[in-house]
Amino acid sequence: MQFMGINIWGVMSAALGTMLLGLLWYSPLLFGRSRVRWLGDVPNDQGQPNEMRKGSGKFYVLFFFASLLAAFVLGQIIRISTVSTALLGMKVGAGMWLGFVSTVQFTNMLFSRKPARLYLIDTGYQLVSFLVMGAIIAAWPRPPRRMGTELGFGVFQERCMSCHGNPNASQQAPDPSALRHLTPEAIYVALTSGAMRVQGQGLTDEEKRRVAEWLGGRPLGSLLAGDAKQMKNHCPDNAPLTDPSRSPAWNGWGVDIENTRFQATSAAGLRADQVPRLRLKWAFGYPNGVTAAGQPTIAWGRVFVGTDIGYVYSLDAASGCVHWSFQTEAGVRNAISIGPITKKGHLKYAVYFGDAKANVYALDASNGGLLWKKHVEDHFTARITGAPTLYEERLYVPVSSSEEWSASSPDYPCCTFRGSVIALDAKTGREVWKTFVVPEEPKPTRKNSKGVQLFAPAGASVWNSPTADAKRRAIYFGTGDSETEPAARTSDSIMALDMDTGRVLWVFQATANDSFLRGCEPGPNRSESCPKIVGPDWDFGASPILRALPDGRRILVAASKSGKVFGLDPDSAGALLWAADLAMKPPDTNGLIVFGGAADEENAYFALTSGGMAAIKLATGARVWFAPMVAKGMPPARVGMSAAVTAIPGAAFVGGWDGTLHAVSTADGHKLWEFKTAREFATVNGVAAKGGSFGAPGPTLGGGMLFAGSGYSVFGETPGNVLLAFSIK
Repeated sequence: MQFMGINIWGVMSAALGTMLLGLLWYSPLLFGRSRVRWLGDVPNDQGQPNEMRKGSGKFYVLFFFASLLAAFVLGQIIRISTVSTALLGMKVGAGMWLGFVSTVQFTNMLFSRKPARLYLIDTGYQLVSFLVMGAIIAAWPRPPRRMGTELGFGVFQERCMSCHGNPNASQQAPDPSALRHLTPEAIYVALTSGAMRVQGQGLTDEEKRRVAEWLGGRPLGSLLAGDAKQMKNHCPDNAPLTDPSRSPAWNGWGVDIENTRFQATSAAGLRADQVPRLRLKWAFGYPNGVTAAGQPTIAWGRVFVGTDIGYVYSLDAASGCVHWSFQTEAGVRNAISIGPITKKGHLKYAVYFGDAKANVYALDASNGGLLWKKHVEDHFTARITGAPTLYEERLYVPVSSSEEWSASSPDYPCCTFRGSVIALDAKTGREVWKTFVVPEEPKPTRKNSKGVQLFAPAGASVWNSPTADAKRRAIYFGTGDSETEPAARTSDSIMALDMDTGRVLWVFQATANDSFLRGCEPGPNRSESCPKIVGPDWDFGASPILRALPDGRRILVAASKSGKVFGLDPDSAGALLWAADLAMKPPDTNGLIVFGGAADEENAYFALTSGGMAAIKLATGARVWFAPMVAKGMPPARVGMSAAVTAIPGAAFVGGWDGTLHAVSTADGHKLWEFKTAREFATVNGVAAKGGSFGAPGPTLGGGMLFAGSGYSVFGETPGNVLLAFSIK
């Protein structure tokens, strides 16, 4: 039985154990007679003080509850410390005793002038009791924490690439790119009872599942269950689609091509003073899903949303009934863009998006029929994380990768992926141009001690949605860290490209020399693939925001994972206008600002992983206010928010790692509304669903409704598989 993340039976057992220890410790068998003699009390015939004999029932009840409280607090510390063995639990208990109990008792001895030997008896008992409690709580069986979906590739890199993709292997195995064409079910069967069962013996069942799901691109068992035909809530009609600009809409990642993530009141259908009246209207479950990272798009009174289970849905915004579903090759975690498309002389409206296998799709928005599909990058780790941006019949596609997760593995030929942006013809999917962030192709550098060939340069993924500048005919985007050294001059940068040709116009680099791979911590297992100096991993994960200032000047606002926000001049080749640092201390590799903020005409609003939201002036970068929002009962790295902010006049919205959806006033940051989503929900499509962490997308608003997907288990956070719809009616 779990309560606040810890097992109550373990806590109660620890409390009972320390209580029994106390009865033994203070009995005549050990220190009972000596203690009462030094205390000056008169012992009873059992060697216990008279106080214990008087009202002994009340004494034992209070003794147990005091022990229970101590065990519960210790259990929370053990949970946050992620300790899972008796020995480590004892170390945590000893630390608690040394830092708090022994010192407080020592001070009490000095002031009360009690004998030192009495202090030794009492603190000795407390030391042993904390050791006992720590051992019991840490070793007590607990529900297994789900491995993050991204970490499945890390297992594959570490355990499988000595054969798959290794030209020096004694027996040639299928290349990883070939495995990515298999279903997760086929891969899991191969690892458990098929051709790879011997190799799979060294993996846990969960590791096999995560490997299968990463290679297959979706969770196990979701193929049939996710089809709309299997659901009970089909919409009764399918009205023809007209010009989407005639009805409230949220199109793409940032609602506009400037990626402001700011929805006007007329389109939102919601005023700031109405936000406290928001209530849950319906919930829609993704069958077998674990991460609801697809941001909902709103148009024609419908919601279009991608899912990790490999389906895109068109739902009725008012009721949640399903119009259609489309099965993709892999999960879709980006926002969907909508635009007109002419096919055989007929005007249609298309929905555009990318998947986790670097495929880009155009579907008929009315019925989900496939119009075209384009595979934009052959590297087997490539994926589309950020939403493609649609402008003037061109689709600008950002390409990212999973390569750096465990590329430090000595069996992995690190590293060969390069981030890019690709322009596609929105009518046909034809590639117009492709620009790599790192222009040089990776070349062999040296072999490691296992004979595995290493390569460079590589890295600089693009995992944010490009921003379009109609005035300068440019697109802007942020880049990630380098995977090799020396780091590319275009890593951790804001880049500007000519939208017609893909030519690089300018580059602003925020963090130089950021060569980073996961798993390169100092120690004896540090790989030869690791950079000599490991960088801080301060990518630009957030889309740049393009805004016009009241005086007519324009500004491009870019937030780095470092916590620094930069104001750049898009009309002067990205010249730096100001820089604001929102970090109280340098953040770790999780970053401080991850998926970005929103901006109205005056301010920009950014949520912080340390817990809270800050508002800064667009014109100067000066901080306007900060509102703390620290989640209780969460690990230190998960007390805040990494998800994107969404704003309307007077209110800003963001979801936290703990599953709480917040709304605050843009005037001063005071709380307007919140809703706890980390729970089970009854769904309109009859699918078992629950909420979890918010990790990447922000909520979207349109036509008086707010939509948010709850659940994010990329790195082992709280999974969830539900789309929630709110309104004031």
